Parts: sequence; C-alpha cells; structure tokens
Amino acid sequence: MKNPMYEVASLLLEKLLLLANLKLCSVGPGAVEEEEEEKHASYHDITYFKRGDLLEVPRTLFVHFGIYLGDNRVAHLMPDILPAFTDEQRQIQQVVTNKRLILGVLARMASIRVDTVEDFAYGDSILVNHMDEAFPNKALCGEEVARRAEKLVGATAYSLLWNNCEHFVTYCRYGSAVSFQTDKFCETVKMIIRDQRSVLASALLGLASIVCLGLAPSTTLPTIIIPFFLWMGTMSG
Repeated sequence: MKNPMYEVASLLLEKLLLLANLKLCSVGPGAVEEEEEEKHASYHDITYFKRGDLLEVPRTLFVHFGIYLGDNRVAHLMPDILPAFTDEQRQIQQVVTNKRLILGVLARMASIRVDTVEDFAYGDSILVNHMDEAFPNKALCGEEVARRAEKLVGATAYSLLWNNCEHFVTYCRYGSAVSFQTDKFCETVKMIIRDQRSVLASALLGLASIVCLGLAPSTTLPTIIIPFFLWMGTMSG
C-alpha cells in the first residue's frame, strides 16, 4: 500500500512541475503571429538525422524529446486532451495548442504522435543523441529504436513525474524508461522540504495569517500541515 504522505507529495510535485513547465509568453498584439513566423522560418538539416536518433529541443525550463523515424518524421509524447473526445485523426494530428496541452496534463492524458521536424522543434534548436553521454545503458540500434517508437504511437496515459516525453524516448533508445530532469527536480524539492527552516517558515506564515489577518483556520492550516507531513515523509524515505 502506498504511503499517503508520498501520494500527497507526488500530487503537489506534479502541480509544481505543471506550473514550471508552462512558458511565460507575451500576450500583446501580434505575439501569436510573430511566434508562428519564427516557427515556420526555422530550418533544420534533416540529412544529419538518422532513423532512431534521439532528438532534444531545449525549452525555457525543460527539454522536449523525440525519436527520429526518418523522412522528416519525429515520434514524441505530448499531453493532449483531444483524444478523449474524438478518434478523428485529422483533428488530433493538428499542432497541439497550449489549451489542449494544459488540459491533457490536468487530465493525465497524452498521445505519442508523429510530426515533422519543424513542428516538433517549434522554432528551437535540436540536439542529436546528446543523452548518450549521460545514460548508463548503451543505445540500441537505430532500427530497433524507431520500431519501438512506432509501436507506441497513439493515445497513452500521462504523468509529469512517471510518464513524460523523456520516459518515452529513453525506453525506446536505451530500454529503460527514465527522466533525469524529473529526478533532478524532485531531488531539489526534497532538499527544500527537508530543510526544517522552510517548514518552520510555512508554519509561522500560517499562524500569522490566522492571528493577524483573521483568516479562517481551514484556509491556512494546510500551509502548516502539508509541509510538516511532506517533511516527515521525506525524512523516513
């Protein structure tokens, strides 16, 4: 049976990752048009890509991953709510909007889809097989990697912590589903939670809200109880 404290921690970490994963973007006039122009103006020389290559696209805070299938096609896992409402491939295959992506994260739904290199990169630079240097397992042959990716194309469950785009590509290329960036984030949060000063600060803030601002205990008590239980849970792990 799972430890309830770890379940609470997992839920909170997923929400934190969701907030961190959303890029801050301009909403001024013409911002969308400029983004589209930049996207279509980008160019990647696909002659350097081989079938089964692991492609990385650095974003603002995180990295997006995909597997090159050849012929300007990339398989990658993306949160998407649309497959829950329709099986129409023409609609699903359209570029995933931010609204579809966010709703997919919240609903824990995704799809492993195939897009062009340009749509996958979305205007950013691409690194090829950069993870080979860090991953302990030796990469499988390119054809095997591509076949694994192709077999998984379609709707799938999604989790920021346990089943994201990095888990997908590491399974395909190395035979083991791992997410280094998620592990690093969780370790950072764990270190913060283990710091008794952060727990004390949260507790004092909650008490001050009750005493000085007159807020209801039911509103402020979570700021005291949740950090305490998370701290206890990490200390026992």
